[in-house]
Amino acid sequence: MSGFVAGGTPQASTLTNDGFWPDIDADNLRAAQRIDASVTNARLEEAAVAAIISVNRELFKLKLRYLAEGHDNLAAVPADKVKDESVLVHTYRRAIYSTTSAEVAERYRSYSATDAGKAKADAEELGADDYRRDARFAIRDLLGISRTTVELL
Repeated sequence: MSGFVAGGTPQASTLTNDGFWPDIDADNLRAAQRIDASVTNARLEEAAVAAIISVNRELFKLKLRYLAEGHDNLAAVPADKVKDESVLVHTYRRAIYSTTSAEVAERYRSYSATDAGKAKADAEELGADDYRRDARFAIRDLLGISRTTVELL
């Protein structure tokens, strides 16, 4: 068994988005979601790019609507501000961060043959579900639709 533990400080990077949606700062993503250096930059970037693609697809019609209204980017869309930044930008970032974190929690979880390792993996799986829920809430907030879907049986 190896005693190696990944550590250190990963290099900061920015994932350039499509120009309408805001770029994603990987360093801020790591800090906000508490993703440590055991997840390499390459793994984080892969998960974040997948998140950007997925979320941007879901919000494509919203983007077209905002562009048709004459807004060049999400920050230009009239909205309330928090910390001098559009709540729409904050919400978009939450969708990306949460989707990225769900993938990281699912794909890069620790495996162990011990009961403690199984319990840790189970806890991380629940975390992935929580991240997916947070992403869904953020996307629905951006779309201006209810967070709850009710179906009669």
